[in-house]
Amino acid sequence: MIAVARLAVLVGILGLLPFVAAVLSLFLVPSHSVVIIDWFYLYSAGILAFMGGVYWPIAMQLENRCYPLSPLVTMLLSQVFFLSAGLGLLLVTVGQIALYTTAYLALYLVDARWMKAFWPAWYLRLRLVLTAVVVACQVTAGAWFFTAH
Repeated sequence: MIAVARLAVLVGILGLLPFVAAVLSLFLVPSHSVVIIDWFYLYSAGILAFMGGVYWPIAMQLENRCYPLSPLVTMLLSQVFFLSAGLGLLLVTVGQIALYTTAYLALYLVDARWMKAFWPAWYLRLRLVLTAVVVACQVTAGAWFFTAH
């Protein structure tokens, strides 16, 4: 049986591959950049919605407790990230660059600041690495877009 931590690391790293592949593709196959950038932000939205959705079951387990966040705030956070993911798909690329970069940073800050009591220490370390790579990809895709246009 595989340990949860090892499985989370594996799934996390595999989840980074589409981000990195899309950014590399922007530089290697610029003739397909419109499709690549659209796909990149579609994937960004899906992962952001998934990560925000993690807060929903935590909120249901909190019941009447209010540490470190109330169930209502935790549920609202879940919805904020989910709705941000969907809203981002409706924006032009410049808006997507700003929204997804900010949202991924905010997601990590929420986890590290207010949700850390719910996560094992290894998970927060993993999240820091994954977030750093995702934000680097967001910034690189944004920089590519601004230099190409």
